[in-house]
Amino acid sequence: MQSARTPPPQASATTAIDVDAVSMRFTLRHTRSLKEMAVYALRGKDLSNSFDALDAVSLQVQQGETVGLLGFNGSGKSTLLKLISGVMRPTSGSVRVRGRIAGLIEVGAGFHPDLTGRENVYLNGAILGMEEATIRERFDDIVAFSEIERFIDTEVKHYSSGMFLRLAFAVAVHTDPEVFLIDEILAVGDEPFQRKCLEKVEALRAEGRTLVVVSHDLGLVERLCTRGVVLQHGRVIADTDAPAAVAALRATG
Repeated sequence: MQSARTPPPQASATTAIDVDAVSMRFTLRHTRSLKEMAVYALRGKDLSNSFDALDAVSLQVQQGETVGLLGFNGSGKSTLLKLISGVMRPTSGSVRVRGRIAGLIEVGAGFHPDLTGRENVYLNGAILGMEEATIRERFDDIVAFSEIERFIDTEVKHYSSGMFLRLAFAVAVHTDPEVFLIDEILAVGDEPFQRKCLEKVEALRAEGRTLVVVSHDLGLVERLCTRGVVLQHGRVIADTDAPAAVAALRATG
């Protein structure tokens, strides 16, 4: 397929995210015990091998853009989102983000299972950069958005994944992020709450926040995003407007 990729522009004062020649290599180990290690060694087999989840990826996202990261499973899109969020560091290359960043990369990430919902609001808010006074001021709005008032003083280890989502999303969107990252998070939870989350995401977009979305829902990507970046085997194969990016992805299937 003819690549729709164009050379990335130089980072400027309006660049919110600058990904420069980023590669990410993981090592897979085949053994779990000394016995297995001995067997592999006797047979001359490698004890581990590595693979590149991302291979020299470069892109810039400008302030106020809404960009969808597209690709089939194993393409590297979630890895790229984690690098942008700062959860992981690249093997090589660099990632720079300008502005307050918040994200929903994994449901319940940053929550402590033995703490209550109330305590986790303060913990997660602090992790996302909010001052305690700000969290206290926004606490009622966070809980109201999550719709789990009855369970706010229950330990979160007793929460369902949907309850995790509600609280995690509510905290994240109330940090007033300048850069907001979303990884398949709108696919979790019941339909009314999904609509509520989508409306909030659209409101953030209308306010000029920078959004990066990973989703297998191509209709959602076309609805939310102005631009799409298609990844295949850790490389960018298309970087264009959202409808053309969706078409490029479908052409690889």
